[in-house]
Amino acid sequence: MFVELMPLLAGRTVIITVAKVDDKTIRVNVIPALAKADENPALTTPLTYTGPPEELDAQLGKHLAGYVQTHQQTASTLAEAKATMEAAAKAAQEEAKRKAEERKKATQKPPTTAAPRPACVPSTTPAEPEPSPTSAGTLGLFPTTPSEPATAQSKGGSAL
Repeated sequence: MFVELMPLLAGRTVIITVAKVDDKTIRVNVIPALAKADENPALTTPLTYTGPPEELDAQLGKHLAGYVQTHQQTASTLAEAKATMEAAAKAAQEEAKRKAEERKKATQKPPTTAAPRPACVPSTTPAEPEPSPTSAGTLGLFPTTPSEPATAQSKGGSAL
């Protein structure tokens, strides 16, 4: 029984209570104590085994070995999960910090503008566009040609 408990005793205190239930039955409680204050309470789940003394003598060692193995697997799984979550949190913090720095750099840069042209080089684009010959002097939906009088369109009549 104590050989099976040695791996569990390596990192924590274990409390064992034995109580008589009736004339033929005994109850054994194996309760691991917290190793650290911030430890997961699942690691303090007790093992309770109730039976006649002969059965406890024959079976308690096997049950303790299975309990200790499960306890160690749980502790390992919790440690791995904690490490994974801490790594993910650290990566998320670094990503947020990097994005904040990028936003800060983007807001600090002045907007880029085209370089001013030197005064000695003439501009290739005209200051005002020249009117096209077909649109000169016409207003309205249907442009008129010089042969059609503008009054015929405005009265709704036809020039034909």
